[in-house]
Amino acid sequence: MRRGYVRHLHLLGSLPLTSATRFMQRSELEHLIRASGEIAADDEIIIIGSQAILGQFPDAPVRLLSSMEADVYPKNHPEKADKVDGAIGEGSSFHELHGYYAQGVGKKTAVLPVDWESRLVAVRNGVTGYCLEVHDLAISKMIAMRPKDLEFVQELVRHDMIDKKTMLGRLKQTDLENSIRRIAQARIKSFFKS
Repeated sequence: MRRGYVRHLHLLGSLPLTSATRFMQRSELEHLIRASGEIAADDEIIIIGSQAILGQFPDAPVRLLSSMEADVYPKNHPEKADKVDGAIGEGSSFHELHGYYAQGVGKKTAVLPVDWESRLVAVRNGVTGYCLEVHDLAISKMIAMRPKDLEFVQELVRHDMIDKKTMLGRLKQTDLENSIRRIAQARIKSFFKS
């Protein structure tokens, strides 16, 4: 079985599985960072989507790694995100060859707490990838409110990768409408009930 494919099915709970179920590996994220940097002529790449978890937790639980895309933008040339997407994005020959891809996004794709950039986790491998810190990532997922994002946060809680106090603090530091803040706050509190 090719590296990156499921080896321990009992660890996956209720995830729908096929013989082709894959999970992104840290080495694959590093490959995407290097390729994105080369395409954008930028030696710093920001990773803001779910695969940013691999920066802080290279051996993250497989249920957090089900996406085969990394949401990225070049730090010093964010206008080149579309170029990255076109070259190594979904459906590209890169994607077909490797089974994973980079999605070029904008800096404002994710709603994040104030000072999130000061907490980025560096992944150095020729080109430096800066991954969201886990609580900042979780806040962006809470605010997106898609079912898959809420499930991602629940998995973080289940594995003790985030804590309630930090989450509530970061939520306060995030520029949001009050109605969205109240919903996110209630969800955070409910996720941490024992």
